Amino acid sequence: MAGHAERAGGHWEAGSDALKQAAIHALAAQGVQWTDLRESVFDALADGGRPVSAYDVADRVSAAAGRRIAANSVYRILDLFVAHNLAKRIESRNAYVVNVHPSCSHDCIFLVCERCGHIDHMDDDRLANSMRERAKAGGFTPHRPVLELMGLCSACNAGGQAANKP
Repeated sequence: MAGHAERAGGHWEAGSDALKQAAIHALAAQGVQWTDLRESVFDALADGGRPVSAYDVADRVSAAAGRRIAANSVYRILDLFVAHNLAKRIESRNAYVVNVHPSCSHDCIFLVCERCGHIDHMDDDRLANSMRERAKAGGFTPHRPVLELMGLCSACNAGGQAANKP
């Protein structure tokens, strides 16, 4: 894993040693053991910081281990990472992405490009909290908001490509 740089606001660089250390610390603080397999899954997930499927992670971990790692084992670990704020699930793509700010409890808003598939995120606690409060006011108990916006990224919007919307 490369680099130790922390970005503004406690966001770590995907794939950095600092992010892995933050993840290890977050699990330990919650009484969860960091195992070799969890480390391999985290490394495969964090590599590049791009959303990946559980099967992609299983393939990467299997290749690194030199033996087949079952996708259901990877799913369990990814679910554990989501539950402990080390990863986020992008529901519309059935994919996971490493959480570059595991010490923050806010919800990510994912921006999903319908043309190229690029996924970015932004944080807006005011919006997420407003959604939670409105749900509570209606008698609903929110657990995990799924905030995704579908559209075109800035690269696909450049040069008038927005007119060619799929």
